[in-house]
Amino acid sequence: MAQVKIHPSWQPLLQPEFDKEYFENLIQFVKKEYQTTTCYPPGSLIFNAFNQCPFENVKVVLIGQDPYHEPGQAHGLCFSVNDGIPFPPSLNNIFKEIQTDLGKPVPASGNLTRWANQGVLLLNATLTVRAHQAASHQKKGWEEFTDAVIKIISETKQNVVFILWGSYAQSKAQLIDASKHCILRSAHPSPLSAYRGFFGNHHFSVCNGYLKQHGLSEIDW
Repeated sequence: MAQVKIHPSWQPLLQPEFDKEYFENLIQFVKKEYQTTTCYPPGSLIFNAFNQCPFENVKVVLIGQDPYHEPGQAHGLCFSVNDGIPFPPSLNNIFKEIQTDLGKPVPASGNLTRWANQGVLLLNATLTVRAHQAASHQKKGWEEFTDAVIKIISETKQNVVFILWGSYAQSKAQLIDASKHCILRSAHPSPLSAYRGFFGNHHFSVCNGYLKQHGLSEIDW
């Protein structure tokens, strides 16, 4: 049985996953990788998205694919980087869209912990990665775990905004009950696709409009 250090609000919901064989195998794989190679994020921050955003606070779920794989960037929140780290291109484009959509200036730091603390679950589908090797920990069990997280949120909560950027994130829509949640889809903020529908998607204002309509406090993006 895997012992996972995670915020107590998530523990009873996710324990059934922690007890499954695939998760045990995943933990063994991750432990070995961290012992033998450089991996990101730091081990203590693998479940940072859950620790910064307790289950009862979740109002928005933003789905990413993989942690950043260069030094100092990843800290367990999708699209987010530590204070003082230059913005990766996708994050730069996210801030540009917020500026256009809401008129907010681009912030000094790319650390999105402040979003997480307001109820945005910044969930990567894969929670770990080997240094300099994108997608190196995919298909090892993380996706099964994070799919279960998405399903649990969909089934047990109401009026959550799920933000799906790019085809990979959009493939998760099948896990979400669209009759009681808001699903926002667009192109990915990567420079390769941002001009194909990410810019001008107004997801930040649409999200806040939906939250307000359902009596929930808006996110200060």
